[in-house]
Amino acid sequence: MIQTLTVEELKKRSAQAQELIEKLQKQIQQIKLQTSPASVSEKVTQLQKENEQLRTEVEKFKKELENAEKNQPSQPVISESTKTEKKKSESKQKPAKQTENKPKQESKKTPAPVDEKVDFSKLDVRVGKIVEVGKHPDADSLYVEKIDLGEGGRLRNVCSGLVKHIPLEGMQNKMVVVLCNLKPSKLRGVLSEAMVLCASTPEKVELLVPPADAQVGDSIIVEGFVGQPAPEINQKNNIFGLVQVDLKTDDNLNATYQGKVWQVSGKGPVTTSTLKNVPIK
Repeated sequence: MIQTLTVEELKKRSAQAQELIEKLQKQIQQIKLQTSPASVSEKVTQLQKENEQLRTEVEKFKKELENAEKNQPSQPVISESTKTEKKKSESKQKPAKQTENKPKQESKKTPAPVDEKVDFSKLDVRVGKIVEVGKHPDADSLYVEKIDLGEGGRLRNVCSGLVKHIPLEGMQNKMVVVLCNLKPSKLRGVLSEAMVLCASTPEKVELLVPPADAQVGDSIIVEGFVGQPAPEINQKNNIFGLVQVDLKTDDNLNATYQGKVWQVSGKGPVTTSTLKNVPIK
């Protein structure tokens, strides 16, 4: 229905009707020039009727358009550039989202507290006796020993890289000094549960010698360094690495830590046979 048309649609239709009227007028002029008087008269009459009908419709559209404009408030025409400017203005007025400055959580785990006091007392060093020794089945440089450390008949399996430095008979039934709280590990497939300590140079290695009266299982101490041995020494805590830099023999062939002699309480010092002022490993 015409009554339901919007103002814009009425304007559009009015303009289209006006264009048709102009087109018809042009056609009338062309017909007058191209056809005979009789046919011209007939066509002109027909076109004039159509022209009048269109004029009537145009007038009707115009009246409806005027009524529609009276019944609603005039709306300003908004160009595309104006719309763009309006959007920009609205975007500026919108408050920016506020982000809370939350502190970033550390992804790294806090390392476990480390006892700052790392000294000789963290080493569980004891007197032991090699009761059995043989060559490692898969490593020419290693001995495999069974060592009595005074643990109620239990013998510990220990691998030692001493084949090139000490003959087999120099190991059998020897009293030795053993680091007992190393983490057990396999060397070429054989479990090693401790380490035999030696005075060492690149050319020569000697077993440390406990005091003559020492017994299997006796603890070795250093005066001034008292404490409980670490439950386990491993590569992560590196306790032996930190202590080992201060382990050496002195001019009197005594084993020392920071210049103080290793000893079995009441029985005497730990010594070496010939190597003076060399590292203990």
